[in-house]
Amino acid sequence: MKHKHLVVRAEVDNPIINKSKARKFLRSLIKKIKMKEMYGPVASYCKMKGNRGITAFAIIETSHLAMHIWDENNPSLIQFDVYSCSDFEPTTVIEHLQPLHPTKIDYKFLNREEEFIQVI
Repeated sequence: MKHKHLVVRAEVDNPIINKSKARKFLRSLIKKIKMKEMYGPVASYCKMKGNRGITAFAIIETSHLAMHIWDENNPSLIQFDVYSCSDFEPTTVIEHLQPLHPTKIDYKFLNREEEFIQVI
């Protein structure tokens, strides 16, 4: 069993602001990384000033995906996690962000099998 965790922080010019589009975004990514949905994707929009934006998640057969997009700032901020007990390519996840027009992407890819080991 693997324990891979990709943590992404990205600034984007074209954030997702629609719940339906957020669910579609996660569903498409799940297929691209060859995982299987178990629950969701689920998305909600927070209207609170200073915290406005989409939160979405999906439970997959091997763990989960979680995404938070704050759309008040320019550029907008995305915090995104993919955790799986199966192998996946972090570059597939990073490439999936391209339609959001990222201006900056930082990420860490961790192997959490016995301790936190940074892979990339």
